[in-house]
Amino acid sequence: MLVLVAPGQGAQTPGFLTPWLELPGAADRVAAWSDAVGLDLAHYGTKADAEEIRDTAVAQPLLVAAGILSAAALGAITPGAVAGHSVGEITAAAFAGILDDTSALTLVRKRGLAMADAAAITETGMSALLGGDPEVSVAHLEKLGLTPANVNGAGQIVAAGTLEQLAVLNEDKPEGVRKVVPLKVAGAFHTHHMAPAVDALAKAAAELAPADPKFTYVSNKDGQTVATGAEVLERLVGQVANPVRWDLCMETFKELGATALIEVSPGGTLVGLAKRALPGVKTLALKTPDDLDAARELISEHANA
Repeated sequence: MLVLVAPGQGAQTPGFLTPWLELPGAADRVAAWSDAVGLDLAHYGTKADAEEIRDTAVAQPLLVAAGILSAAALGAITPGAVAGHSVGEITAAAFAGILDDTSALTLVRKRGLAMADAAAITETGMSALLGGDPEVSVAHLEKLGLTPANVNGAGQIVAAGTLEQLAVLNEDKPEGVRKVVPLKVAGAFHTHHMAPAVDALAKAAAELAPADPKFTYVSNKDGQTVATGAEVLERLVGQVANPVRWDLCMETFKELGATALIEVSPGGTLVGLAKRALPGVKTLALKTPDDLDAARELISEHANA
């Protein structure tokens, strides 16, 4: 059984969209999306530097565009389940037919702008904790006033809070944590700092008419499968100010009988977690179009009946 997943913010790197735009029709699709959302996605995905694409209002639509584009390059597939990490949930909603591509890009553009505005109120950020016991780490973070915003499984938790709190964390790591790595994001996402963005996103979501998912949709709120488009959209709104439980998503993949996992562009992060948490599950990250043949072969091997 194949699971198709989409990464969240922080996965972007300068120029990562360049090879995907060389595929037939890709540049035209991205140009149309750019016009729809008022953002030059091709420019930011090919020429912008790391700081420019760190901007929340840019990074989020760029990631969703890349995810949809790279998934489409696989051709018609029927995954056993789809899921996304953080903003990747909007990409997954497009995979599952809950939102059409333009609606997904329109929603994520509004999401990015709302979260950027919320992030501008206080200087905040996020850092990944590598290693350690989750219970010990969570208790330590709460003692420092930080939020365990992403519980990713495979020994990784992401802390979020003010820059001052994160600086203290750097000097006072939880017992057993090997390293604290700052993430390429511009705010404390999935925490109370994002509360102002929830209302803005709710208004944007109210303008959409979601369809029910064509494939099993796994929500990163709690790892549960969601059967209706209306509930997916409701969860997408609340998600910006609540923690991501990717650990529970991977538990659900296991329970569903996953045998293979493909992560769309810019892939790598979720595959790394799956390799540690889902032994025996074959994984592949779509980093460039050069990975497409291997991905199609994997899909063929693990196709659903």
